[in-house]
Amino acid sequence: MSEESSRPRGQSDLLVRRAHTVSGLILFAYVAHHLLNHSFGILSTEALAVVGRAFVIFWHHPVTTLALYGAFTVHFLGALYAAYRRDSLTDMNQAELTQLSLGLLIPVFLIAHAIGTRILDEFFDADPSYLYVQLLVWKFVPHYAVNQTVLLLAAWIHGCIGLHLWLRYRPGYRRLLPLWLALAVLVPTLSLSGFVASGMEVLRLAEEGAWLSQAVASFELPRGERAQDVVRLVERVEYGYYGLVLFTFAARAFRLHLERKREPDVTLTYHTGQKVGHRAGASILETSRAAGIPDASVCGGRGRCSTCRVRIGIGLDALHPPSELEQRVLRRVGAPDNVRLACQTFPEVDVEVTPLLPPAQASVEDTGARPDYLAGQERDIVVLFADIRGFTRLSEQRLPYDTVFILNRYFSEMGHAIEEAGGRIDKFIGDGIMALFGVDRGLETGARNAIAAARGMAENLKRLNDSLAADLGEPLRIGIGIHGGPAIVGELGYRATRGLTAVGDTVNTASRLEALTKDHGVQLIISEAVIEAAGLALELGETAEISARGREQSIAVRLVADASALPPARPEMNAG
Repeated sequence: MSEESSRPRGQSDLLVRRAHTVSGLILFAYVAHHLLNHSFGILSTEALAVVGRAFVIFWHHPVTTLALYGAFTVHFLGALYAAYRRDSLTDMNQAELTQLSLGLLIPVFLIAHAIGTRILDEFFDADPSYLYVQLLVWKFVPHYAVNQTVLLLAAWIHGCIGLHLWLRYRPGYRRLLPLWLALAVLVPTLSLSGFVASGMEVLRLAEEGAWLSQAVASFELPRGERAQDVVRLVERVEYGYYGLVLFTFAARAFRLHLERKREPDVTLTYHTGQKVGHRAGASILETSRAAGIPDASVCGGRGRCSTCRVRIGIGLDALHPPSELEQRVLRRVGAPDNVRLACQTFPEVDVEVTPLLPPAQASVEDTGARPDYLAGQERDIVVLFADIRGFTRLSEQRLPYDTVFILNRYFSEMGHAIEEAGGRIDKFIGDGIMALFGVDRGLETGARNAIAAARGMAENLKRLNDSLAADLGEPLRIGIGIHGGPAIVGELGYRATRGLTAVGDTVNTASRLEALTKDHGVQLIISEAVIEAAGLALELGETAEISARGREQSIAVRLVADASALPPARPEMNAG
């Protein structure tokens, strides 16, 4: 596919999405204003009439009228275009499917209402006020009350879902999510309450014949042939809407039929070795979905969430540069140069593709700025292991409740010391702890912080033993092992248990050093490599050469009987 034909696809989709968003915001403002007006019906029909006049003055102004009609046209046609362009409807998440269904339902109930109010006012010189609508719904055509309720809820929920899908990647929105949810429930509740309350009041007033006759006459509604013109207009618009929707989905089916018959232009090779034919003009995400290859996409392929990002191997240099939208999202997550968004990348040559986020685990939390190493990277770090000596014997003598209580107190004190020194708690393993230092700021900083953490842990242990002296037969004793060097760092795990961790020889060695503290009768064994990286002239403890399981060469270490005797070091925070 030529550059002229492929690049406009991404750019045109971006323009369509932007226009769809702006038009949706205008329509949502109109709906919100309309519903808030309804809520004044709780007070009285007079209050409803007053706010209704203000509503008409604002939204019937030529500028706002043009904006409203234009927004509706753009939003509606944009929705049909999106449905036409979508290759599959079965991979939509629940929010997207609900929004699409409500979007198609709204015009079914809106057409008669819009023509019976706005069009009568604009083109038939009628005066369809809130009172007119209430009389029509509650007095003359009671089943319209159901129509109006469905229309109200469908429009509001459709708009709220759209706003949520648009804003959910912004941290400020997520922090205030309970407030937005409360407003999303409160506005339609007040609106329906006002709608029903004013309707009941209108029914009471309509029992007086003179009032009813005067009210109907004031509306100046079309009669005779002109009234029939209105009915025919409603029917034509409804048939036109149904025809346009059917035409869109028929055109979509025809497009997919032609594309399936066409030979693929290029081949995508996935990290599993699977090769898939890729048609011209499609994105990597569309090809993955069509081939049944799982690929994360929280936003549904709109180029907003970044969860569909993939690492490109062979073929990277032949791809078009990222669009403005894609660049912005990739910068937000700190992606390297060989990472692209699958939904915004349209290959014209054979490429190698590796999805970076597991589809079942991708979430909104993955859409913010994320360090490169979360995807897997070798880094020089410091690893600390700690374990309680003889805890199995201690726990056998206690009730489960007491054991859990002591462990939680212990973890609290040790965790506080580690985090205060700038470390990251990797995991709790039984009564053991694994912590990482220097992930973000290097080996030297990590070494100083790990030493500070070991000192803090020993001091906190003494304080814990003093506070639990009446509950413990003997003080808790711990062993700490610290080693530094290269390790593979990345985010591993499954669903809620996924988190940053490290694997490799450095981790195994640190674990071995911790285990050897028992054999040497000391509280801390720290490798000389960590002491040297920290830049400390440490004279404390004995030096030794230790052979660690799985290593051919021995390791120079320092045996420290009491870690609280380590020289105080000022940790550098946020060093991880």
